[in-house]
Amino acid sequence: MQVYLAVTPAQLQEASHFTRSFVHTAYRIGPESTLLRQNLLVQTRGGLLGLSDRDAPTVEDPEKLATAALRECTRRSYSGTILDWEAPRLRGDLLLLAGVMGTLFQKNRMTLYVPEAYASAAPTAVVPICTALSGGNLTQRLRDAASSRGTGRLALDLERLMMDFPLPCPGGQGRPLRREDLTELLERERPSVFFSPDLCARYFTYTRQNETHFVLFDDGDTLLQKLRTGQNLGAQAAFFQYPEVSDLLGKLFGK
Repeated sequence: MQVYLAVTPAQLQEASHFTRSFVHTAYRIGPESTLLRQNLLVQTRGGLLGLSDRDAPTVEDPEKLATAALRECTRRSYSGTILDWEAPRLRGDLLLLAGVMGTLFQKNRMTLYVPEAYASAAPTAVVPICTALSGGNLTQRLRDAASSRGTGRLALDLERLMMDFPLPCPGGQGRPLRREDLTELLERERPSVFFSPDLCARYFTYTRQNETHFVLFDDGDTLLQKLRTGQNLGAQAAFFQYPEVSDLLGKLFGK
């Protein structure tokens, strides 16, 4: 299984001390279906092209943009592209783009990774599944995803879980924590910390102002366990985001 670290050009030098497998998050969709690249060194080679949908205009010519992405991959010896799309709603133009890129990349023997919401548009693409679960069973979630996509179509989106849930929590929505928030909580409360085999995450509870809170979080060990679980189920790739794991790089990448 190939493990990638998603980095901006500014983060690349520091991250290079730990790995050489990168998603280069330097690309976005520009006006008139163009591929825009930001501050990437000329000598950058290898890894994956990371295409963001942030502030993306309507893609009116998906073939033009798909061809530009393929050309950039070839020029920089990227092995493929990951569509880093985070908009809360599906966009028809991006569905079309995912489909065109899926066909083009398969024809040229390059790998395309698409968000789960866009998987139907690109049946041959690989789908990263988010491992930051607050309920259910991670192993079963990955097993179901692998079964529905077929052999070799599963990847892991190893989002670092750090959430604070008030109890009761009928909506299931917690408050995201920053690393410093979690550290402060652990130092202040000194709680007993437990491990959830179903979620493959650590947890603890604390009480403040007569309200009980349930905190779920990942550390280096839980993220490595999630990696092993995905590998055992046939995941072909896994993705970390540099800002989320910059304090864990030595442990995660064995350096």
